[in-house]
Amino acid sequence: MYTEEIRIYGTVQGVGFRPTVYRIAKDLKLNGDVCNDGEGVLIRVSGTQKSVDEFVHRIQQESPTLANINRLIRTCSQTDFIFDDFVISHSINSAIKTQIVPDAATCEDCKQEIFDPLSRYYRYPFTNCTHCGPRLSIINAIPYDRHNTSMKDFKMCPQCSKEYADIENRRFHAQPVACYTCGPQTWLERADGKPVTAAMFSMLDDVDAVCSLLQKGEILAIKGLGGIHLACDATNNIAVEKLREQKQRDDKPFALMARDIEIIEQYCTPSAKEKELLESTVAPIVLINSPHLLIPPSPYPPLSPSVAPGQNTLGFILPYTPLHHLIMRRMNRPIVFTSGNFVDEPQCINNDEAREKLSKIADYFLLHNRDIINRVDDSVVRIVGEKLQIIRRARGYAPAPINLPSGFEKVPQILAMGSELKNTFCLLRDGQAILSQHLGDLANTTVFKNYQDTLNLYLNLFKHQPEAIAVDQHPEYLSTKFGKELAVANQINIYNIQHHHSHIAACMAENNLPLDSAPVLGIALDGLGYGEDNTFWGGEFLLADYRKFTRLATLKPVPLIGGEKANYQLWRNTYSQLISSFNWVEIKQNYGSLEIVKYLEKKPLILLNKLSDNLLNSPLTSSTGRLFDAVAAAIGICREKCSYEGQAAIEMEALIDEKLLNKHKEIRTYPFKLNFLDNIYYIDPYPMWKTLLKDLQQQTAAKIIAAKFHLGFAIAIVETVNTLRKQHSINHVVLTGGVFQNRILLEQVTNRLKTSRISVLTHSLVPCNDGGLSLGQAVIAAAKYQV
Repeated sequence: MYTEEIRIYGTVQGVGFRPTVYRIAKDLKLNGDVCNDGEGVLIRVSGTQKSVDEFVHRIQQESPTLANINRLIRTCSQTDFIFDDFVISHSINSAIKTQIVPDAATCEDCKQEIFDPLSRYYRYPFTNCTHCGPRLSIINAIPYDRHNTSMKDFKMCPQCSKEYADIENRRFHAQPVACYTCGPQTWLERADGKPVTAAMFSMLDDVDAVCSLLQKGEILAIKGLGGIHLACDATNNIAVEKLREQKQRDDKPFALMARDIEIIEQYCTPSAKEKELLESTVAPIVLINSPHLLIPPSPYPPLSPSVAPGQNTLGFILPYTPLHHLIMRRMNRPIVFTSGNFVDEPQCINNDEAREKLSKIADYFLLHNRDIINRVDDSVVRIVGEKLQIIRRARGYAPAPINLPSGFEKVPQILAMGSELKNTFCLLRDGQAILSQHLGDLANTTVFKNYQDTLNLYLNLFKHQPEAIAVDQHPEYLSTKFGKELAVANQINIYNIQHHHSHIAACMAENNLPLDSAPVLGIALDGLGYGEDNTFWGGEFLLADYRKFTRLATLKPVPLIGGEKANYQLWRNTYSQLISSFNWVEIKQNYGSLEIVKYLEKKPLILLNKLSDNLLNSPLTSSTGRLFDAVAAAIGICREKCSYEGQAAIEMEALIDEKLLNKHKEIRTYPFKLNFLDNIYYIDPYPMWKTLLKDLQQQTAAKIIAAKFHLGFAIAIVETVNTLRKQHSINHVVLTGGVFQNRILLEQVTNRLKTSRISVLTHSLVPCNDGGLSLGQAVIAAAKYQV
């Protein structure tokens, strides 16, 4: 009798993997057992060698939907296992090397059951199985067994226990399995504390009543999978504006939930790939084009103008839990579905916190008694040029590991602390990177506390003992300070990693470039990051590998007048750009009749000039983000202030008519100049500003100016690449940094480079913004550690 021990690594726990192995083994009449342990799944099997080979082949071909096999190692055993059947054994406690499965959207089988009056799961809002349901959001330890989750307090009834133990049932060892008899329950509360009486509603239950309340114009706080959401009828302008005011969210677009694809199609035009994403197990918010916010046909009412002001996209999500499906069953219009928090704060996750913080926003609460252990926001994605672009990596994606390229297999355990904004952290081990879910902006004390708590949880979950810590080079980032404290306390190495080098390395790693690859030309365009010359960079062309980089070109630096104020008072950037390109006397003489010049004349220019000339609270920056802000403010977008990061650039992009981009040969794009000084190239926007100001004098439409700027800047980037290619051996160009969330810029640069037969690498596994920074920090630290 031939015997083997088969070790399987990857996402193989809590996904129905053992039942699949059992089913295949029984089908092939093999003996042995299968169990979970800290490393993944362990199989011992005996039979003919041919049948064992077939067994292994079928495991890889028939693995469950949520499973992901990273490695499968077969070892021929010299000892016969004493089995006369094939069985599933109990979990074994051992060193933690397995993975945690992301939360997964409701599968079709569970969805059918909750709407089937003959099913015992009819209208049960926590229905799940091994193919769907909560994972990361409820776990506090590995192995993924019920006693290590927030389901430990819910003892299974006899019927659930029977299904849990039935190898032929899809709920076999589904840890959150529950029903009305034994599982979590929901209830409806009024925010004012008054009782909710049955006479108020003639509905099926409290969950069904939520739909009626939404249709009546009420705002509800709904406790879901990874947090509490605020919801209202997206076609009710009074409700949407009230939600904006109470939530203190001035302009940032709201996400929308719709019952099905058919309703989404009345408001925007999803592509086949976008529909696939909407209906996937990840179930993210998908940004979909909605030219001029499509007016739907009757009987669908139009959306409130306050849903997505200044946008030409809508962020739609489909129901992804039974609770959401039940709420939306009778809802034939979209609802606003936004995080339950005040602006810049983390999403509420427990009942008492929700009552305390959201009672001034919501009219009603739909709560439940299953604890959310880990706060997990909805992921946000879009399709750019037929390729996935992740904007926020959270529910459905995290904490699924990212396999690292060749050369990183035996790197030590690394902890990368991430950035200040859009923070994630990263654990590096065993040739894989585990990124946390999106955690937010650390300047908020509550977010920073959640960051620390989540980091501790991950370190414990994965038994991660870092040998080195990687931090951003910016000395004032809270993540940097905290990382240095941890390094000192644990007496381990600390690596200070330059911000834009991290962006580039993250893109290299997710595109599978080996550790010892030749340098790439990385183009990192963002708001700002701390540079090696102690100025703030943000428009960088770096010749980089995983260990080092050389700065070849950059956007011409200008003062960031007023420091952080310039991030929100965008006229400061316009003024800085203009006085860096012209003398102000010249501006007044030649362009004094322009609205933007008259506007700036009312500002304290003497003080601003003093700050700028002496670099007082006005550090030099090559920020591309601030250049976009400057142009936007010049044409009247968010000139006085913006209310969220990237608002002006997003609204300027939204102005552009796609047809204009196809006629770029017919419009005169704005020119930039490439200068060489002190051994580095500078992209100088002076000729762009000169032409733009003339267009303003001729009262050229803002959408034309926006198009000419985007096209002109894309051409300037490509021309800079072509210049650098003549002097350096470059096989790949990496496009990274938050500015490349701009779809038009990304597509224009990518297409023009590909036309020149240049290999272009972009992001699809982690965000190009600071949400992907920790991956780059981790791989750079690992590469340097090995030197």
